[in-house]
Amino acid sequence: MTSSHIATLHFEGKREYTKKRLQKLKAAGFIVERKRNANEPSVLFLTRKAFTLLKNDGHLSEYPALGANSFEARANVSQFTLRHELEIMDVKSAFHAAIAQSKVFSISEFSTWPLLHQFEVARNGYGSDVLVKPDGFIRIQEKETDGGLSEHTFFLEVDRSSETQDTLVNRAGCYADYYRSGGFAVIKGTTRDRFREYPFRVLMVFKSAERRNNMADRLAGNMPPILTQVWLTTLAEAKMNPLGTIWIQPKDYREITKGTPFEIGRKIPVFGYRRQPEREIFVDSRIKKLRLLNDDAK
Repeated sequence: MTSSHIATLHFEGKREYTKKRLQKLKAAGFIVERKRNANEPSVLFLTRKAFTLLKNDGHLSEYPALGANSFEARANVSQFTLRHELEIMDVKSAFHAAIAQSKVFSISEFSTWPLLHQFEVARNGYGSDVLVKPDGFIRIQEKETDGGLSEHTFFLEVDRSSETQDTLVNRAGCYADYYRSGGFAVIKGTTRDRFREYPFRVLMVFKSAERRNNMADRLAGNMPPILTQVWLTTLAEAKMNPLGTIWIQPKDYREITKGTPFEIGRKIPVFGYRRQPEREIFVDSRIKKLRLLNDDAK
C-alpha cells in the first residue's frame, strides 16, 4: 500500500496523523519502503519482524499458512504485478472513502487476498476444473428501514490490460457457473439447490472505455450471453466514486448498439482489430449508467 491508501483505510483520511504513525512503525522495524524512482509514490510493506509478531500473536490464524520466506517473496513482485496490486488498492480505498460518507451502508469485508476466496468450476472444453482467483471480495451491509440488515456481495476483477478478451470472457463465465452450480451457496453454508438465495455481482474495472466496451460487446454476444451479473466501469471512474452512476451492464450495451454500426456480432474486418473512438463517444452518450447500491441495482 501507499501512505494514501493507509490513511484512507485505517486513519479516516488523516494524512498528518498517518505520517506520524508510519514514522514510528518504520523506526520500530515493522514497515519499510520498496525501492523506487524519484517520481514514483512510496510503496510500503511489512517486514519479517512484523510478520513474526502478527503470527506469534495469532492474528494470522484464520489465513492460509504462509512461511516467513514466502511472505518476504511477496515484497519482491515485478513492477507489472505491483502496478496491478496498487490499482486494486486504489479501488478498495475509493470504496472505503465513499462508504464512509454513508449513513446506510457499511463495509463488512473487503478482502484482496485471492487465496481466501478462490474457487474451481467445471467448464466445457477444459480438461480439468478451472481455478479462479478473484482480485477482491466485497460484502457491504445496508441498514433497512425496519432496523434489519441486508447484504450486497461482489467479486472484484481489475483488468491487467495484458489479458485477452477471451481470458476475461472465460472468467466471467466461471463466475456465472459458480453461481448457477450452487458452488457459492455451498461456501455460504447451505445446499446447491438454494443458489438463488445467494446472488452476487462481478465488478470488472478497466483502464479505458475502449476495453470496457469491448468486454460488454463480448459478454452480450457470448453463448450463453452474460447480461446482468457482470457490471463494468473504468478505473478512473471507480477511483473517483465507485458508488456513483458509473457502472454499465452488457444488456444495456446490447440495446443501445442494436441497429448501429457498433451492433454486437458484427463481422470483424479482415485486416484485424481497429480502434473505434466514435463508438466510445456514442456509448457514453447513450448508455444508462447505474449505481451499485440503490433500488435500481437490487
